[in-house]
Amino acid sequence: MKFTITALVLLCLCSFSTFAQNSYSVKGASVDSVANIKLVNTSISVLNAKDSTLRKFTRAAANGSFTINGLGKGKFILLVTYPGYADYVENFTLDSAKTTHNVGNINMNLKSRLLNEVLIKGTVAAIKIKGDTTEFNAKAYTIQPNSKVEDLLKQLPGIQVDKDGKITAQGQTVQKVLVDGEEFFGDDPTLVTKNIRGDMVDKVQLYDKKSDQAAFTGIDDGQKTKTINIKLKEDKKNGYFGKLDAGIGTDGYYQGQGLYNKFKGKKKFSVYGTVGNTGKTGLGWQDNNKLGTGGGIQFGDDGNAFFDGGSNDGGLDSFNGMYDKQGIPKAYTGGVHYDNKWNNDKNSLNTNYKAGSLEVDGTRNNKQQQNLPGDSTNIIKSNTDQTFNNYMFRQKLDATYTVKLDTTSTLKVSVDGTIKNSDTHTTSNAESRRIDSTLINTNSRTLSNKVDQQLFNASALYTKKLKKTGRTLSLNVIAGVTESKARGFLKSDLEIFNTDGTPKSSEIVDQLKTDNTKTSRFSSNLTYTEPLSKALSVIFNYGFSTNNSNADRKSFDQSAPGNYNLLNDSLSNHYVFDQTSNQGGINFNYKKGKSTLRFGTRVANIDYKQVDEITGLSGHRNFTNWSPQANFQYKISNYSGLNFGYYGNQTQPTIDQLQPIRVNTDPVNQTIGNPNLKPSFTNGFYGYYNMYKVISDQSIWLNGSYNFTTNPIVSNVVTDKEGRSIIQSVNLNDKQQSNYNFGLDMSRKLSVIGLNINARLNTGGNIYYSMVNNELNKTKSNTYGGTIGLSKYKEKKYTIYISGGPNYTVGQASLQPDRNNNGRGFNADYYLSIFLPGKIEIGSDGQYQYTAATQSFDNAFRQTIINARISRAFFKGDNLKASISGNDLLNQNQGFTRSASSNLITENRYTTIRRYFMLSVTWDFNGMGGGAPKK
Repeated sequence: MKFTITALVLLCLCSFSTFAQNSYSVKGASVDSVANIKLVNTSISVLNAKDSTLRKFTRAAANGSFTINGLGKGKFILLVTYPGYADYVENFTLDSAKTTHNVGNINMNLKSRLLNEVLIKGTVAAIKIKGDTTEFNAKAYTIQPNSKVEDLLKQLPGIQVDKDGKITAQGQTVQKVLVDGEEFFGDDPTLVTKNIRGDMVDKVQLYDKKSDQAAFTGIDDGQKTKTINIKLKEDKKNGYFGKLDAGIGTDGYYQGQGLYNKFKGKKKFSVYGTVGNTGKTGLGWQDNNKLGTGGGIQFGDDGNAFFDGGSNDGGLDSFNGMYDKQGIPKAYTGGVHYDNKWNNDKNSLNTNYKAGSLEVDGTRNNKQQQNLPGDSTNIIKSNTDQTFNNYMFRQKLDATYTVKLDTTSTLKVSVDGTIKNSDTHTTSNAESRRIDSTLINTNSRTLSNKVDQQLFNASALYTKKLKKTGRTLSLNVIAGVTESKARGFLKSDLEIFNTDGTPKSSEIVDQLKTDNTKTSRFSSNLTYTEPLSKALSVIFNYGFSTNNSNADRKSFDQSAPGNYNLLNDSLSNHYVFDQTSNQGGINFNYKKGKSTLRFGTRVANIDYKQVDEITGLSGHRNFTNWSPQANFQYKISNYSGLNFGYYGNQTQPTIDQLQPIRVNTDPVNQTIGNPNLKPSFTNGFYGYYNMYKVISDQSIWLNGSYNFTTNPIVSNVVTDKEGRSIIQSVNLNDKQQSNYNFGLDMSRKLSVIGLNINARLNTGGNIYYSMVNNELNKTKSNTYGGTIGLSKYKEKKYTIYISGGPNYTVGQASLQPDRNNNGRGFNADYYLSIFLPGKIEIGSDGQYQYTAATQSFDNAFRQTIINARISRAFFKGDNLKASISGNDLLNQNQGFTRSASSNLITENRYTTIRRYFMLSVTWDFNGMGGGAPKK
């Protein structure tokens, strides 16, 4: 009886509590303000007034009425939206005196019906979260006349664009920029961001682009590319536009660019050309060669790790066709783009041709301190002066054709071919000294090399939706061939000295080196999906792949001056490396409500065969790889989402790491391969959270990752007392290398003063191993940083942006426990543009960098770079502009980098582009449909 009474009391209390909660409500009805039509399915949202988070949501009934109960006491915001109508926003309060807020009939106004005399001020939803895609509404941001997509991107929260056009989004580099989902000139994002006008943009979408097969099946195959898609306004897809730009400056600097685009519905044709030696345009493209090599791991001042890699031609040619701001460049590039869809979008074609040359001249000084195991006097200091001339000509043609064979099947075929020719010349003079400044060795070298390279790739993807909903079949086939022929000369004079500084011995090398390398690749992947229920499906896949490499490298000595015909067996090698893989996998996909879970694994049987064609020695290995993966995604609302996952994959050693050949192009630092290398395995974890609040225009991006590698491939550097080092890659079977990254991006608009504020906090760290004179060295590095940015825009008045923040790096190596690389720094940048009467605009941008002195570096490094310009616009549309600009006004661009690795401290100084002034004229022409945007 006592239990029954207690239960009855509790039931009454709960019922009272529920009734009290439900008694707080809002109700009303949405109708057309003129036609008095009831607006069915109108979106009704109630948000908390304090932070604009969504409290309740519903849709209007057939008669336009709505009621939202269970709100409780508090201050709220009522947001009513309907397609084509202006948003209705109202603040209201519910308390004990007012438990129900009745708004009555809400008269919704058609946007097209708004009178010019009436100013309707509302909030445009600037950001929407659609699954793993963040979509920015261009209407919510300031777009100046004749501004470019790049100027729009600079305003978007979580996206940074540096002065060279490099785009970083949510802490990752954006590698692709699409236009209406299609590639535009292929692999050069700046051709979109620097040339397409900002007022043509409707939406900007940011997402991780999956492979075509993964996008079709819904199963992540690990191939992701950070991508921005520019969606154009419908009335901006007909007509032509472009620009012509020409400038001439002091000290021999010049630049020019021409771009013409003609859009007609779904048909796009574009052609462009650039010339210049300012390093600003036309330098952002390259093809990645799959036969790269891995060297020692180094750490920069920011704590990031990078591989000091070589090339696949014996080290004679390290020029990849990229300008890295070292030296003075001369660039000439051009290209043609065409894409079209026809036959009700059943057929589509996207093709590009690009050609260009790049020549870089410069000088470089390298200072290096090598700390060897032992006491503090076991140090080698080296100094190298170098001059270089690098030239490359490249042309590439690619095409993608897609056809919808019927309502259920599609075939996509892609081909591309590249021809590259390079010619490089390097002269260097180096010396190494002991801690007491006595000479160890001197080395004078001259390297020259010519390389002819051809690349061809082809792929086909067939997708088929079967009769049962969710049942699909897809087949992806990829093939490629890379062939490289190099011919170069090495001339070296190495002098070795005794401990008292007197000459001990000398070594003169005068050799011809040839390098013929060919790699062929083939892979296939067959995928079948089967729905097990409405929420669960299973995916099976099978893949077969081959990778065949043939590297024939020879060195010839002279039999007579100028006659290189004596084969040097110890420096020559003909190495064949064949890999065959059979891979199967099973994955599950569960999707219900707001949650999506994917998990599964791939299993691959790998067969290796290595043959040294000169010695006849061969090796054979066979092993099994497991590649598990899992991903969970939760859509909290239309404006927020959560995503995290896990992956595991194997990294195979490269042919340069495997083949047992001694590379002597630097007699002081010689590399030898290791045919006994085994693959390493990486386990990775990642996650992100993003959120956007409509009313307060507030956004948050939170992302992080952690991975660790077992059986890592590291460098073993053995240095003798004469300062000569032998470098070889080895496996560490009992050690794990790891790294992590964490970032938080926040932005908010302060409506009181119209100021946008954004902030970023980030940290990253790693643990890497290496071998120094066969002793294990463990290097730890952690970096912490923060940035705050402020910006304000007023149309045709001004644009101001400034950001800056500190960073701190902690680094230490186990072989030098008493020496650390801890250091602080500060970075800042700004840009501003002010419009004056008479169509005059003045602008400036700049960067400041400071890095404090450390135990490894005695001197602090700081530089301030300021650029400025003044321009005047002409004609009614302001489409002709004459400018005078100054680059690096303080002449402080020093050409300076430094880094510290496990036992190496390195400082580089090099020639780079410094102060100059330029007079330029820019003409933006426009014949697009729809004309200029209405104000």
